[in-house]
Amino acid sequence: MLTRKKFLALLSYLKKNVVGQQLLSERLIVALLAEGHVLIEGLPGLAKTRVIKTLALCFQASFKRIQFTPDILPADLTGTDIYQPGNNTFQFHPGPLFSNIVLADEINRASAKVQSALLEAMAERQISTGNKTYPLPEFFVVMATQNALDQEGTHPLPEAQLDRFLFNINVSFPNQQDEKKILTLVRNESFEEKRKMPSVTILPEALFTARKAVLKTHMDASVEDYIIRLVHNTRHESSSNIAKMLVNGVTPRATLALDRAARAYAWFYGRDFVRPEDVQAVVRDVLRHRLKLTVKSTYEGCTPDKIISYLLNSTEIY
Repeated sequence: MLTRKKFLALLSYLKKNVVGQQLLSERLIVALLAEGHVLIEGLPGLAKTRVIKTLALCFQASFKRIQFTPDILPADLTGTDIYQPGNNTFQFHPGPLFSNIVLADEINRASAKVQSALLEAMAERQISTGNKTYPLPEFFVVMATQNALDQEGTHPLPEAQLDRFLFNINVSFPNQQDEKKILTLVRNESFEEKRKMPSVTILPEALFTARKAVLKTHMDASVEDYIIRLVHNTRHESSSNIAKMLVNGVTPRATLALDRAARAYAWFYGRDFVRPEDVQAVVRDVLRHRLKLTVKSTYEGCTPDKIISYLLNSTEIY
């Protein structure tokens, strides 16, 4: 119970210091509890980077920000062997991926070669350089930001890369009231000589304890069947009309992601069992980046979010 209160206090702190992004703050915490990576999409200037940096400050853990550019190399992420003339040997110098929380800023500006290096880190929690493999920390999460694909210099991420993200979160503009609060918050920060330390701090050990509690959160067989029906209705072998709008359905990795995210969401809000409503709360962020629409459905104005709405409306809960 004490551990859960810590994470609820963290959410309150984020809401206070990152105005207008309450849903994003909640989803980042749920992703940490579910041990998943997060892809955040939105226009520049919507506090994507700020909320991740603020979250990282609250954990007594290492944090690195990597600015992705077209000329970045895999070694800029993983590290490289550097020659030591004193003893005529090569010594490995770790890159920024050897951190607990990694902010991959503007991830869709990098080349496919860089994405492949990041994919190994996200999927296997290790990196390979030369003929050696190095494990990453137990507490390791990638929180990536992505600019809209119609912006100059951006490239769609490979499907294998996208599938490794637990959540794909869309960030929208704040309302007028929140924008006024942002003005006041930033103005007050400008008067401060140095940034205050966060009032909420969480040790990695507390996160590991919470993750174990999430795994023990009960999920009834009927809720498991609901998740499986949602996933199956995206596939061509089903009788669902939704499948006809998609190039292909989602894989079992989506099933696992829904299961883990729903458990984390239920635990975070004080329940020791998962309800169908918990699945519905996270299903958009879990499936949004995994649905590939046909050209026809895209031309007709369908979007992943609309498809998910159809999916929820047409799938029986019990």
